[in-house]
Amino acid sequence: MDNLGKHALRAGSFVHNNGKVLRTVNILRLKYNKLTGVQSVLEDDGIAEDEFLDSVNFLAEEGYIHLRRISTRESAALADTDYTALEAKLTGKGIRLLAGGVKDDMIEV
Repeated sequence: MDNLGKHALRAGSFVHNNGKVLRTVNILRLKYNKLTGVQSVLEDDGIAEDEFLDSVNFLAEEGYIHLRRISTRESAALADTDYTALEAKLTGKGIRLLAGGVKDDMIEV
């Protein structure tokens, strides 16, 4: 497979993985989910840790999920904090996306 084909395959996986991460975080809609727990479930489903973190970063930066530190319950950015110390929950925008009220070509719902 040439580089262009690999890039297209990775881009398609990214869109698919974004949807899987969002749906998994949504399991406890009203509560926060530890990212380690979400990652463990998705790893069993074939999503590697680096792919998981790519999706978490994208979803947080786009405002679909909110990240906070487990210990302090303060908002946190993935770029500044080890993901094992974070938990996430959907934002209103994330819930609207899953319900069909918002469209995003970068997330497979």
